[in-house]
Amino acid sequence: MAVHILVENQGKSHIKPMEFRRFHPSNAPPSRSRRAPAPASDDGVQGAWRTLPLEGRFEVVYEDARGAWTTRTLDARELKLGPGRTLLGGTDRAHGLYRGLRADRIRRLTESTAGTRIETGILDWLLARAEAQRKARSARIPRRAA
Repeated sequence: MAVHILVENQGKSHIKPMEFRRFHPSNAPPSRSRRAPAPASDDGVQGAWRTLPLEGRFEVVYEDARGAWTTRTLDARELKLGPGRTLLGGTDRAHGLYRGLRADRIRRLTESTAGTRIETGILDWLLARAEAQRKARSARIPRRAA
């Protein structure tokens, strides 16, 4: 009798067929996210990141997303400039892993070689340092004659 009921109900399923959509941002349903879209940059590319090489060993007092302050020693590799945020990227010496630290959450930065300690204007100092290192690198590299 149970077999007979299954065969009888096969054509009358309560499960509706799925509607498949191509996934493309223009076809996607509207997002409920409260985050504003990233502003377009000067060259019209939205969401583009620029990477500036940066070398140095820094001791960083960093405030994480929960508000806890930690001290980290970072072998810096780069400064990433993106829409709405800047990251100081490098290897965390305590864990041996790459970390990207948000510049707006760095509360104090100490450069161990020069003994420089910065508590305000950290992002400006990092940008100036990256630019100075870029100029020093370009001065060391001889230009080719055309």
